[in-house]
Amino acid sequence: MEHGLPSTTKPSLVKKRNNAQDVSKSWWRIKPFLALICTALLIFWYKTTHIQFEDTDLEESDYPIDMAKESEPVDQKLKGLPRGIIEPRTDLELKPLWSSSSLRSKGVEMTNRNLLAIPVGIKQKSNVDAIVKKFLPANFTVVLFHYDGNMDQWLDLEWSSKAIHIVAQDQTKWWFAKRFLHPDVVSIYDYIFIWDEDLGVENFSPERYLEIVKSEGLEISQPALDSNSSGIHHKITVRSSSEIFHRRVYISKGNRKCSNASVDPPCTGFVEGMAPVFSRAAWFCTWNLIQNDLVHGWGMDMKLGYCAQGDRTKNVGIVDSEYIFHQGIQTLGESGHSEKKV
Repeated sequence: MEHGLPSTTKPSLVKKRNNAQDVSKSWWRIKPFLALICTALLIFWYKTTHIQFEDTDLEESDYPIDMAKESEPVDQKLKGLPRGIIEPRTDLELKPLWSSSSLRSKGVEMTNRNLLAIPVGIKQKSNVDAIVKKFLPANFTVVLFHYDGNMDQWLDLEWSSKAIHIVAQDQTKWWFAKRFLHPDVVSIYDYIFIWDEDLGVENFSPERYLEIVKSEGLEISQPALDSNSSGIHHKITVRSSSEIFHRRVYISKGNRKCSNASVDPPCTGFVEGMAPVFSRAAWFCTWNLIQNDLVHGWGMDMKLGYCAQGDRTKNVGIVDSEYIFHQGIQTLGESGHSEKKV
């Protein structure tokens, strides 16, 4: 009787083969899941990189090419830094904690940005509120200089968190401007409005005002004053109801006569210190003109024409169609200083 030959396949080999088959089957089962995870990671990486690129692109677009060039020669104190990393300018745009981009970069046009800076005291809160509500919708960054040290009572205004608040006790507009509006800080803004707090804006539109200023090439300007305003010091600033804008005034009586032959302020090339508006280039010049110990700025308006970037009789003007009402309230509250010319 014949006996069956013993199997040549060892049990351990069969078990290994079965394990390999099980692993192979398990791999094929989880492969779609792993592919899905890899795809999700790739999408996440792409979107993150794309967002970072957009933020970087927006930051670079803030500074025109002609302003982004580093000065020559590079300051000796910066020699230790690689040339490409040097960033000599900044801005006044508020940024959220969770992004490197501006709060205004989402859903708001990034071009044609402008700046409004006002010295404010709590007594003029309602008037300043009306001014800011005119400017914020027009793509303006707003800076408030609190000269009375009182900032907390402004926080209840709906726009307060969108403004920049700077506090220094008993300091004037030009003190603040010299220290906080350096040209390298405000270089992304096309126009800089440095206004007093006592201006009525019922008949003023920032958008229409800037359209006129740009079309006429006015480097330094101001809105005309309502003829019923308080504290009118120079006839050239008074509104002409028949003009859109004007560059000079005609006076035939009195000690100072103004005609077409006049080339000096206040006959032409003149704006007053209560509501000046500067182009970027004009402000660069004006900031350097402001002396560090300047307080009230009396008489400085006579010198602004030097910063008109050319002929002041052409590049400085008063806009009549968009005008303001000057209330003539003394800045710094109860300071007791009178607004007189020197």
